[in-house]
Amino acid sequence: MNKGVFASLNRLLEKHNYIPTDQWEKFKSIFSVLHLQKEEHFIRAGEKPSKIGFAASGVLRLYYISEAGTEFNKSFCLADDFVASYSALLTNSESRLSIQALEDATLLTAKFADFLELLDNHVCWQIISRKIAEDLYIKKEKRECEFLLDDAETRYLRFLKEYPGLDTRIKQYHIASYLGITPVAISRIRAKLGLTD
Repeated sequence: MNKGVFASLNRLLEKHNYIPTDQWEKFKSIFSVLHLQKEEHFIRAGEKPSKIGFAASGVLRLYYISEAGTEFNKSFCLADDFVASYSALLTNSESRLSIQALEDATLLTAKFADFLELLDNHVCWQIISRKIAEDLYIKKEKRECEFLLDDAETRYLRFLKEYPGLDTRIKQYHIASYLGITPVAISRIRAKLGLTD
């Protein structure tokens, strides 16, 4: 399992930049396998994170909780996605978001401090890190634009396209929260589109 997971991670990272063999061995040495059961958390709001993760399998959600106790899903993390409370890691502060497995999940995790040490010692990691950050920024800006400009049905159709099959793996209320609509609204949209619950 670990060999296949690392091979998948290597393919993902080398899309951004070539990784010398010695650097790849150093990279692998800082990661370990973490298994999360359904509904278990990788991090909870209020905790100070110390690790980054790479999802090998499963589905995770990144979410916020308001003072009134309402949950708002920020994003979903699937296999071959990186997962972390990144702004909290960068600022060495408590996380404002929680990360929870929506089904059994396997992650490769590493201490953020060890990852930063890699960055400081070889340019390949600096290039890869910059390109991943650029990808995340583009994704964030795109999502903000969709929230401001697209109607609920358009957002739902885009969700189905960007996360194929995920609508059958997780509860509809999680999708509704992610899209900023009510579960009732999502049921209406699905009925209009001829999708069954």
